[in-house]
Amino acid sequence: MNQRIVALQNWIRQNTIDAALITAPENVFYLSGFLSDPHERLLALAIFPDAEPFLVCPQMEKEDARNSGWDAEIIGYTDIEDPWEKVKKSVANRSISIKRVAIEKEHMNVERYEKVNAIFSSPEVFAAEEKMRQLRMMKTEDEIMKIREACRLADYAIEVGVNEISEGKTEMAIIAAIEYELKKAGVSEMSFSTMVLTGKNAASPHGTPGMTKVSRGDLVLFDLGVIYEGYCSDITRTVAFGDINDKQREIYETVLKAQQAAVAASKAGTACSEIDLTARRIISEKGYGGYFPHRLGHGLGISVHEYPSLTETNPLILEPGMVFTIEPGIYVPDVAGVRIEDDILITDEGYEILTAYPKALQVI
Repeated sequence: MNQRIVALQNWIRQNTIDAALITAPENVFYLSGFLSDPHERLLALAIFPDAEPFLVCPQMEKEDARNSGWDAEIIGYTDIEDPWEKVKKSVANRSISIKRVAIEKEHMNVERYEKVNAIFSSPEVFAAEEKMRQLRMMKTEDEIMKIREACRLADYAIEVGVNEISEGKTEMAIIAAIEYELKKAGVSEMSFSTMVLTGKNAASPHGTPGMTKVSRGDLVLFDLGVIYEGYCSDITRTVAFGDINDKQREIYETVLKAQQAAVAASKAGTACSEIDLTARRIISEKGYGGYFPHRLGHGLGISVHEYPSLTETNPLILEPGMVFTIEPGIYVPDVAGVRIEDDILITDEGYEILTAYPKALQVI
């Protein structure tokens, strides 16, 4: 049995829980090695304190699940079968009475919750999320290798995007060029919808790219990530197209200073809150505190947003093996939007910056 499942089994035993039913695809992948997007169909992993676990997936994915390395029971079902009846039967075959069950409350919908209540006679329900977050927060060497490669590809994507900038080119045209080159490099999926925002659009932290054209004097913001073997990267760079004014330059240099200071403060034993406040103080001292509306960063791994969360109120202490983003930003409407983001690994010696594309202001 793999160590991730053993760790979850230990938690189940400690809390006298009879079973954990894991249904979030990211957590199923983490525990089983089987990566799937089942759409509306049920994908689930049942873990017990002592009995053999089992995986539930659509029949058409059963061979893929086995090829992923999962060597315990696999329950496949067709589109005209009720997978929950198969779950009930497989539990009964193990002679297990489920009176206390752990589920991912944030993921499981009401319909499936009612199914769990029906087949197990209304068991007491516990949340599995926090334990899964704790497990996934600490990365193994294999996970770090995959994130490193995802970061390398993200660096390449930024390079492609910057090289595509020219007078009159639209945000969407630059995105198309980035993703075309990544497809040629073997990337099948992005971590999230690629973002290219130019000029005033960059002052919206989560703006929507469109047909806005790049003009001289614009700051152009890139925010993107690549998935490599199930693991995400996330990088943001902002570059200038042509000469920018003094206010834009001041905003850029303030963000850069804050980002570099937060990176330098990242080490084991430091609280997440202190990393956030390191950047936030610098931005506030320059008078832009009200224009930095989001947390400093977030964990990174199978999901592009996971634990830890770098906020000014999170007391969690950083430990070796954690991977997260550091991405301060300043967004002044009608003036400028700047964000600079790196992916950081906490090591025994301090930190490693996994994203390498240059951060000094580039004027294209």
